[in-house]
Amino acid sequence: MASKGFVPKPSVNHVSFSGDRKRLRSHSFGQVLFPRISREQASSSFSSFTQSSSSVSVVASVNTIPTASTSTAKFARSVSTSTLAQLWREIQGCNNWENLVQPLHPLLQKEIIRYGEFVTACYKTFDLDPNSKRYLSCKYGKNNMFNQVGMGDSGYQVTKYIYATPDVNIPIQNGSACGRWIGYVAVSSDDAVKRLGRRDIVITFRGTVTNHEWAANFMSSLTPARLDPHNPRPDVKVESGFLSLYTSDESDNKFGLESCREQLLSEVSRLLNKYKGEEISISLAGHSMGSSLALLLAYDISELGLNKLNNPSTNIPVTVFSFGGPRVGNAGFKERCEELGVKVLRIVNVNDPITKLPGIFLNENFRVLGGRYQFPWSCSCYAHVGVELVLDFFNMQNPSCVHDLEAYISSLLSKCPKRSSSEEEHHHDHVLDFLNKANELLLSGQNFNMLPLKIAVSNIINLVESQRAEFFINEHILGWMNSVALYILF
Repeated sequence: MASKGFVPKPSVNHVSFSGDRKRLRSHSFGQVLFPRISREQASSSFSSFTQSSSSVSVVASVNTIPTASTSTAKFARSVSTSTLAQLWREIQGCNNWENLVQPLHPLLQKEIIRYGEFVTACYKTFDLDPNSKRYLSCKYGKNNMFNQVGMGDSGYQVTKYIYATPDVNIPIQNGSACGRWIGYVAVSSDDAVKRLGRRDIVITFRGTVTNHEWAANFMSSLTPARLDPHNPRPDVKVESGFLSLYTSDESDNKFGLESCREQLLSEVSRLLNKYKGEEISISLAGHSMGSSLALLLAYDISELGLNKLNNPSTNIPVTVFSFGGPRVGNAGFKERCEELGVKVLRIVNVNDPITKLPGIFLNENFRVLGGRYQFPWSCSCYAHVGVELVLDFFNMQNPSCVHDLEAYISSLLSKCPKRSSSEEEHHHDHVLDFLNKANELLLSGQNFNMLPLKIAVSNIINLVESQRAEFFINEHILGWMNSVALYILF
């Protein structure tokens, strides 16, 4: 079972922010609107956080996080004066973020937000104007992208744009699916290396936008990944829709794009060879569907041994920062990722229904009976990978904010009040309670409180409907997607 950390809920009906509360210009991805936080406010909020740490609780699997060799207090004192250059391996998860999530360490908080901003850049630069020559691609060239989104001082340079081609057979719209811009690869500059302590290769992915991507998301059957040509590992299974996005190409076109996988592996190999002999980290970040692609790539890199090119005896750290990501594969996939040393930090809003899909019933919690007896269908159960940092935010006026990336980052930036021990215990049991209620529905069919499931369905439908105006999903497709959402949950 994945490890969990909890960041307290800022407010019952809305996310509160420290600093000036005057109305600011807002922006959104989809239909979600949240205040834009200036750099001064972010700095103020971050300073407040370091002065008064959040109350964070962790439920850690013994198999996931090793026993601490030193006390938590001693470790906290040792890292309080450390810089990122000194602590980067721990921040990247070499010890599964032990003693960094409880409480949430300021350096880790800052790094999570920084990688979240790299993903935000994908949304800000994605061209949604159907009259534009760059429609459904990046608005800007590689050399100018960060400057255009106010990240010119990030210390990174974009080296390659990445495109994905979903292989969807159902008739979504006229014409076949073609490659759309899905993210980018960037590498830290020489100056940034001094601050970071290593050469950092960043790969980021946006979430679902196009019709074909929506359809691929609902292809929830498990299929063997078979990414290692020397060992197919049939027990390692992943969602077929995500695998399609990752591996499909435009083979029917003479001048078509390579698959997302081929583009990425080629660029990662090139950069690893270019900076051979240096300290290197590979950091992957994504939101929603993008976090699934990030995890598939992390597994692929590690399975093929690309992170051992510089030194066969030492692995280059491969870390995934997942924002609002769904489950990707089965228990075999989870176990193989752990064997390969893939580190995953899942940032999850407890109210976000997407993080409970696919496998809302058949998942890691339903594989074993009484902790001893494994069900026959265990190999077909989805399982989350990695350590989970749980946020808690909701907006009554805009329920779909529960999955918005800006809301995730705002929640991390905001100053979080301490939560009582009773509230912490309630949130530890949140998912278990949800599944128990579902189990009661299946067994009895009577006297079941449908409200939690109805809220989850409503959130999914709101997310789908928010795409209709901007991305031209017609009524037929919208109805089909809503029906699928209802089917998955009920």
